[in-house]
Amino acid sequence: MSTSPVNSSSSSTSWTSPGAGITGGYNGNSETLRIFIVFFAGLAMYNAAELLITIFLNFNRYSGLYFWSLFWAGLGIIPYALGFLLKFMNFTTGNMRWIAIVLLTVGWYPMITGQALVLWSRLHLIVRDERGDRIIQYTKWMIIIDAIIFHIPTTVLTFGSNGDVKTTTFATGYSAMEKIQMVGFFLQEVTLSSIYIVETVKILRTSLQPHTRTTMKQLVAINAVIIGMDLGLLGLECASLYILETLLKGVIYSIKLKLEFAILGKLVKFVGGARPGQGPRQASVGFLTTDRKTNAQEREMNISDFVDLSRVRSDLTHPSRASDSVPSPRKSSRLAGMDSQYDMARFQHIEDISTLQEGSSTNSSRPTSRRRQRTRDMAV
Repeated sequence: MSTSPVNSSSSSTSWTSPGAGITGGYNGNSETLRIFIVFFAGLAMYNAAELLITIFLNFNRYSGLYFWSLFWAGLGIIPYALGFLLKFMNFTTGNMRWIAIVLLTVGWYPMITGQALVLWSRLHLIVRDERGDRIIQYTKWMIIIDAIIFHIPTTVLTFGSNGDVKTTTFATGYSAMEKIQMVGFFLQEVTLSSIYIVETVKILRTSLQPHTRTTMKQLVAINAVIIGMDLGLLGLECASLYILETLLKGVIYSIKLKLEFAILGKLVKFVGGARPGQGPRQASVGFLTTDRKTNAQEREMNISDFVDLSRVRSDLTHPSRASDSVPSPRKSSRLAGMDSQYDMARFQHIEDISTLQEGSSTNSSRPTSRRRQRTRDMAV
């Protein structure tokens, strides 16, 4: 069965004509456009395949919303780009045209909504407390509602505009709905990216560590780039350059996914050392974690940052009872002074033991009782 007359007349118009490409493929004479179609579709699929390989190589466990949203968003780009390649190049005609329509539609769902879920799945890393819980809940329902009110009507109009019954009516409706859903998904992306930008700026104001500030600045820059890319796509859609907009959409979404995967991975490492209940702002200042679940090796690594363990013969990874006790507000100044003197004497004791052990090879005849007497005198 040949393509409908409506499809043929519509597809023969210039690709710069408003709505060109909505119905049927491209039958114009521009070889440059054909090269662009093949190039951008191939680039989008290549970026998606590279992202999928990177995901499986970097994740230790193939589970969680972040993993699956990345996976499906990246995987959706491949049938989306392939479907438009088959459609615009007229590789599928007649009844075979439905293969291209099904492919681009099936890929469009996870590519768009999956992109939003990638950002949403990491919001808990930068928002906290009751306000953070409300933000997470509101944005979750925003994504669900947008998926229902934008995906379903657009799908119906897509199949109708490429069918044989009232094709012109469906194409007119699709042209309007395409702009509506583009604006809706653009506002969704701007909302999520703006939350990252605002919360990241707050973290930057309290952060002291240079690595943390670098990561936060990169997060702000990437979310600003994402908004800029969405603005470019929205501009092409408002200009009714449908072919160019759909070709660039797959490439841009693949680039955005790769950027988000890179920076959100750094964000996970940034907050990975924070204690339960400790926000990223506290971790960014560089506090020493004292969680009970931290093993002895991690505590030793933290202590070694400011203590020369080679000169210490006692176990400093576990605080002594004297240093572990917290002075009461009612404690007298005399007792506080004694505690300070005791702490000073204890560290001097450690230093003296290290010094005596270094000189034991040359002065081994020194009586043991004399050394003990010296350390007791210094402790007093």
